[in-house]
Amino acid sequence: MKKIILAIITVSLGLFSCEDFIEHDERGTQNLDNYFITDGECQEFVNDLYKRAFMHYDWNQIVAARLANETATDDAWMGNTGQSAADFEPAAQYLITPNRMGYLTSLYKIRYENIMGCNIAINSIPNSPISEGQREQYIGEALFLRAYNYLDLVSNFGDVPLILNVLSSSEMDKERDSKERIYQQIESDLKAALLKVKTSYGDSDKGRASKWACTALLARVNLYQGKWEEAYHYADTTIVNSGHKLEPNFVDIWSVNNHNGVESIIESQTGTDSDKQLGNQLCTFTGARGEKKENFPSNSTDDVMDGWGWCTPTSNLENCYLSEGDDVRRRSTITRCGEAAYGDEELNPTHIFDLAQNKSGRIIRKYYLPIATRRILVDKRMNAPLNTPIIRLAEMYLTRAEAAYHLNKLTEAMDDIDFIRARVKLAPKKGTISGTDILYAIWKERRMELAFEGLRLFDIRRQIDPATNKPVINGLMGPNGSFVLYNTAQSSDEYETTNKKELQDKGINFDPNKHLLWPIPQSEIDRSFGKITQNPNY
Repeated sequence: MKKIILAIITVSLGLFSCEDFIEHDERGTQNLDNYFITDGECQEFVNDLYKRAFMHYDWNQIVAARLANETATDDAWMGNTGQSAADFEPAAQYLITPNRMGYLTSLYKIRYENIMGCNIAINSIPNSPISEGQREQYIGEALFLRAYNYLDLVSNFGDVPLILNVLSSSEMDKERDSKERIYQQIESDLKAALLKVKTSYGDSDKGRASKWACTALLARVNLYQGKWEEAYHYADTTIVNSGHKLEPNFVDIWSVNNHNGVESIIESQTGTDSDKQLGNQLCTFTGARGEKKENFPSNSTDDVMDGWGWCTPTSNLENCYLSEGDDVRRRSTITRCGEAAYGDEELNPTHIFDLAQNKSGRIIRKYYLPIATRRILVDKRMNAPLNTPIIRLAEMYLTRAEAAYHLNKLTEAMDDIDFIRARVKLAPKKGTISGTDILYAIWKERRMELAFEGLRLFDIRRQIDPATNKPVINGLMGPNGSFVLYNTAQSSDEYETTNKKELQDKGINFDPNKHLLWPIPQSEIDRSFGKITQNPNY
């Protein structure tokens, strides 16, 4: 069967009409009226929705925006000092405007394209002549993915239009709905989805949304809203009932030999077929820039990844691990230039790359492609067969811990934190801290555990520091932010302080009166003839 090609035709304000087309060589010319006839057609359509939601086919859509968000935090520099960083600068340096958003420019539009596809599935598959069980399954998956796309929209932009149907060209005058209404719909979709999808899948269907993916995402959604009882309930439900466990070896979560491992609740699936664009783009995007064959024991070009070198870890993040003596998570998250690649020490004992093109002398280890895998790839660029966790069980322990703290279940909160710490052989903290220090410890564990998994920016925006009653990001960024002062007045890091091609004062332009959300792209406001309003102070 020829691969189904879903092409979404975009119309005004980033919303969409029914002018979609699907090409298929077996049943002639098709459209939405005669498409969802077979189980194969329904399944391939939904499969496409996963790819578009988690990674997309084009590197400059979802993945680029995700990394731009990482560079807006205390975890990452733009990093590549050998090329223009113009598309990262708006977010990383807080110079963003509605007309200059860099890699965030298309995120709004792409998320609505994805939602359009979900709406098509949700509204069309109920009429498909396939079995009721399969209909329910595919609708449930589409509901999960619509919720996932809306969560990213509301987390980045706040109030956004709520679109639940396929729109005609005369229905494009949609205004923004409140973030509370969006969250309500996200929860509704996930609660409906968990009644339709399976609790588990066989090997051929790994990567599909299960009941536990729904409860896990509900835990995240409620955490983001500060709904502690609900966040606790859904995180606890996932931990107790899902059958997922923590990986014994932390670094194995990102192993090419451990796809869909025991800890992974749902992850983005990958493959090496370059024609299908199924590789992990993060491996190329964040891979070390300026590797040379001479720096590998083999002296072979087959071992060279030729990464782009973006989104390099900060020494501030590394110091977070060092302060806890956390060598396992540090080396699983960060590789310093000249240090052995953790888990690949024999074939890459001194990972060397071009320091002139790297701000921090560090790269992200979580998306490192091991040498043995590099050697078998015909084309390494964007074709890395490394799955990416979207939600994993450790996040649920951290969510339950944070919710437990706010519910005054302090013993339970510390038990969860110590359980996470025990995996990486760190001493327990229970009994050594009290009061708000427990909350700070939970947040610190969250930073160390989940670094570069797309959550840090949303965390520091939502977390309210009990010492100031303001978002944590307010105390990190801005002229007097601790992260800015660390880099400009305190750090003596041998790499960051000497490579001034990327400015050392990253974050100094942060304005708490507007930068807790990104602006709505001006192009979307223009297409709506002003019905979509702008976020405050942009």
